[in-house]
Amino acid sequence: MAPRADDLIDRRRLRRKLTFWRIAAFAVAALALVGASTWMVGGDFAGARAAHIAKVRIEGTITEDEELLERLEAVRNSSAVEGVILSIDSPGGTTAGGEAIFDAVRKLAADKPVVAQVGTLAASAGYMIASASDHIVARQSSIVGSIGVLVQFPDVTGLMEKLGIKLEEVKSSPLKAEPSPFNPTTEEERAMIRSMILDSYDWFVGLVDERRPMTRSEVAAVADGSVFTGRQALQKKLVDELGGEDQAKAWLVTKGVDADLEIVEWKAKGSGWLPSSQALAAALVRIVGLPDGGATLIRELGGERMFLDGLLSVWQPDKAVWGD
Repeated sequence: MAPRADDLIDRRRLRRKLTFWRIAAFAVAALALVGASTWMVGGDFAGARAAHIAKVRIEGTITEDEELLERLEAVRNSSAVEGVILSIDSPGGTTAGGEAIFDAVRKLAADKPVVAQVGTLAASAGYMIASASDHIVARQSSIVGSIGVLVQFPDVTGLMEKLGIKLEEVKSSPLKAEPSPFNPTTEEERAMIRSMILDSYDWFVGLVDERRPMTRSEVAAVADGSVFTGRQALQKKLVDELGGEDQAKAWLVTKGVDADLEIVEWKAKGSGWLPSSQALAAALVRIVGLPDGGATLIRELGGERMFLDGLLSVWQPDKAVWGD
């Protein structure tokens, strides 16, 4: 039996209504997700949420991270934030990147109490940033310290000789673009780099001397690149207390922060929508056809530090430290 014209019209109307409500439901869900993401980030919308303690993660290799600097500034400007916990887990990175974040934390600490809570690692520029806080809490087994600066450059002259490659250059002065991986390093070039490193090292030691309850000689004694457990760091006054986030919050309470306030993590904008760097690395490994564990291999080869430029304040443990 053929469908009647009235039935066909009713079906079309029903389809249009269903399509409308599906689109409307999708739009509402999208708006809700955007609103939730914005609410969690804070920043420009900080006034829309209740008073809380802000938690900011500083993890991985340190660089001059514009997004992180903007986030710290947004936390500082938020009237809803009563105190701040910096959750630090970093081997360090560029000295200039550490300096930029150090300055941002000191600016933040001028307006709100700031405590650093060290996870696995706060070394080199990671420790520099922790020292910018007003109180440092570390786990008993955390790795802390590695105060120092380095410059690394390869020497491929032997390889070039084997391959029969010779570099010709014309430059304005002997030290221009030196040291170079294409020429043996001269004593004059080493002296130039050494002078630069020692100047930055003296500046780094000065920061620790200024921020920690230590004499200059006490700082010098631990500023030889050594790393310490949290227990050792407490004895050497590099940290103030052993524990975790609960101890960090308890310290904020002693500074007048309400003990009942919730700890809310301020995440990078878009972090809820984009895949993590680890996920992207794993996808890249699959695309290039590396076997399982390829991402680990890339990390062991120093892929995270491959494109760091400038002076480095970074702890680079030998594989033997971790074992096989």
